[in-house]
Amino acid sequence: MDPVTQGAFGTIFAQIMSDKKKFLVGSIVGCLAGLAPDLDIFIRSDSDPLLKLEYHRQFTHSIIFIPIGALFVTLFSRIFFRKYLSWGETYLFSCFGYATHGLLDACTSYGTQLLWPFSNERISWNYISVVDPFFSIPVILAIIFAIIMKNKLITFFGIFYILIYLTIGAFQENRAEYVGKSIAKFRGHESKNLTVKPSLGNLFLWKTIYEDSGFYYVDAVRLFSKSEYCQGTKIKKLDLLNDFSSLNKKSQQYKDIKRFDWFSQGYLGKGIDKNVITDVRYSAVPNEVDGLWGIRINPNKPHYEHIDWVINRSNYKEKWKRFFDLILGKNCKDLII
Repeated sequence: MDPVTQGAFGTIFAQIMSDKKKFLVGSIVGCLAGLAPDLDIFIRSDSDPLLKLEYHRQFTHSIIFIPIGALFVTLFSRIFFRKYLSWGETYLFSCFGYATHGLLDACTSYGTQLLWPFSNERISWNYISVVDPFFSIPVILAIIFAIIMKNKLITFFGIFYILIYLTIGAFQENRAEYVGKSIAKFRGHESKNLTVKPSLGNLFLWKTIYEDSGFYYVDAVRLFSKSEYCQGTKIKKLDLLNDFSSLNKKSQQYKDIKRFDWFSQGYLGKGIDKNVITDVRYSAVPNEVDGLWGIRINPNKPHYEHIDWVINRSNYKEKWKRFFDLILGKNCKDLII
């Protein structure tokens, strides 16, 4: 989730445990704790672009690390707030703030290792987008008014809004999954490895992905009072043994493809550029396969060198137009089975 929302979550849940006299200070500590797990973004390497993917949302986001992470936040916060909070109060606010981070990230589709070190599974519940102002802004307003008015009822209202919004997200995810299966059935396909995820900033336009006969089929789904689908496209699923058969299996690039496959939860595709492997889960327009990022294979590299990281930021003006056209329902229709 974006840093603003993570900080807001840490703040509002820390407010639950704060009294009126320490409302502001408790909120600040909770905010710091809500942000702290993302310090893992500094674990990176100039020579290995995938290192940042392996460690982001890993140990700092796991459930078992919460008391340890909260301890670090407490030690840091004591530098500034020891006059206002006891050690126990600081640690309590830190725990509540820190605990929200990994769970909130797991509500998105990116993948979070909540069960590390017992499991490397990247948990993603696909309830909300990584950036959603309809989710974040009301929570931030609740925090501000609760601090100004020193009224914990406003805090509980904000938390109630969070629960309602996530419940709606879960409901919409279920609807999108049903429509995704229906699309596959309509085409005479199996809905193998079906996944759905909300598009950026809303719960009404979703991306559906399923696999059939060596291809990933990608469509968009509009979920208002009725369900509609917006015809998408397909991309060839990566077949590592055949697509890069000449690549030395002991080379670092071959190992990097395996690492990227784990990060992308298996949703890897090959488009027009045969040396670029795309994470099919993410695109600016939900019914397209123009991935936001990927990796480039260079067969001429020495066996010890890593792959190249590719970011796709082209033609955003045109993509935004197509995105909003889908929101408005252009070229979308009812699915009749």
